[in-house]
This record gives sequence, C-alpha cells and structure tokens, in this order.
Amino acid sequence: MENLRERISSLKKKRNAIILAHNYTLPEVQDIADLVGDSLGLSLEAAKTDADVIVFCGVTFMAETAKILNPSKIVISPEPDAHCAMAGMCGPEDIKEMRRRNPGAAVVGYVNSTAASKAEMDVCCTSSNVLDVVSSMEEQDIIFVPDSNLGAYAGSRAPSKNMILWKGFCPIHQSITAEMIDDLKREHPDALVLVHPECRSQVIEKADVIGSTEMMIRSARESDSKGFIVATELGMKHRLMKECPGKSFYFPDVALCGVMKMTTLNSIVRCLETMSPQVSLPADISERAYNPVKRMTEIK
Repeated sequence: MENLRERISSLKKKRNAIILAHNYTLPEVQDIADLVGDSLGLSLEAAKTDADVIVFCGVTFMAETAKILNPSKIVISPEPDAHCAMAGMCGPEDIKEMRRRNPGAAVVGYVNSTAASKAEMDVCCTSSNVLDVVSSMEEQDIIFVPDSNLGAYAGSRAPSKNMILWKGFCPIHQSITAEMIDDLKREHPDALVLVHPECRSQVIEKADVIGSTEMMIRSARESDSKGFIVATELGMKHRLMKECPGKSFYFPDVALCGVMKMTTLNSIVRCLETMSPQVSLPADISERAYNPVKRMTEIK
C-alpha cells in the first residue's frame, strides 16, 4: 500500500492534481486526499482550486458538480460506475413534470442529483445549507427533489413554506430506524445522538444534534461527551476517530454504502496514469446547471 501512496503523490505533482474525497469513502482513500469533507465543503474547494486536474473520490454526481464549476479543468471520476441510487430516483423529465403540475413553484434540488437534473433546478442545496436555501426562496411553494426526508426536515424548520416533495431517498439513511437508535441508546445511555437529516423523521426526533457530516464532526470534537451514536454512513467513523481521539462512536450496522467504497488507491493510480475516465458534460447541460450550483456555493 505504501508504494501506491508514493505513486499517487508522484502522479499528483506531475499532473498538478488535487484529490477530493467524501467522508464516506474508504479510510485509505481519505488518508491520501488533499481534502476530505461533505458535499458543500468539497464543492467550495472545487470552485476555487488552482489545480489543473480534479480527482473526485465519491460518487459520480460529485465529480459532475466539480465539472460544472470548473468547465475548463480536467475532472476525473476514478470509478465512473459509482452512481448514487438517490440521484437516479429523479431525472430531468420528472422535474419538468413537477413544474407543470405546480406552476409558480420554485425548484430546490439536493446536490445529490445528476447534472441533467441540476439543469432543471432553480437552486441546489446540501445538507449543510438546506435550511438557509429554503428560507431564502421568495416563493412560498417549494418543489424539493429528490430526497423526501431532507425536504420534510427543511419544511419542518420553515413552516411558512409549502414543501412539495419528490418521493426519493438515500437507501442507506432510509435503512436506519428509530428502533436501531433506541437499541444503541440502551447499550450506551450516556452517548449523544448525532443524526444526518437524510434520515427518516422518526430517527431525526431521537437526535441531540441534527446536521451534515461536517456538523457532526464539529459537534463531536467540541462536546464534552465521550460517546456518540451516529446515524449516518459508516465511512464517517474513520475521520471521527482521527479528529476526536479518546472518544467512541457507535453506528447502526446497516449504514454501509458499497458505492461510496468503490474508489480504491488502485483506481486513483490508474486514473492519474491514464488521465481517464474524464467527466464530460453536454455544453447546454453544464451551462444551465451552473447557476443553481453556483448559488448553492454562495449560500453557506
């Protein structure tokens, strides 16, 4: 593995590349990345990088977002088949139909969407800024796609808005139940409960802290508590343990996303050697998706 790390370091310098990795990727991928973070943090970094090449370790919509923000740069997705299931639940034609059924409504779309779907949105959001984005909309009627759980959470915090929800979801967060949290709480009664807002409302109700992966990390780091029940994908445990030494983290066993684990050190070496597969988007899609994505990066 050390040889792979050295090879990545050498290739990265040769290509003037930056490696971005999501919090859910494999530990060894996180360890060689220039930045590890959530969707908003990685999008912000992608928007301002001076690198010629962006290697995006995660799922394909993340690499597409980086390409939208950097149309002149080379963006590489090491595993082009690492497609987010939720992103596949709502396509551009679905959004157009929602608009036809709800004239005058604004479309707010979770960043966990394809580039083609982003092109049909008014503004994107992440789990970090969803409440700010929804609250900032002038329209009272908000079509929210594709994640019904995140949309319902935003609506519960913005009662003046009429949330029209697409019935998509993250299969990983959807698999976490309130009973699982209760079981972990019985085993660890003093642990604080950190919940991602992609979870079901019944799970969110159990939370001491609700927020994005970055908020979870910040809360765990700053808290006096020594134990945390974490309702999100298991890949988070690696970074939490690195940044919060001496603390313990307990995850529901079901919260494992195989797609997020597809990227490996080998696939990163391969893509830097071959400079492929590069993300390529139709010009009209990239141009129309730019404004909703750019607005997302400006609402923090």
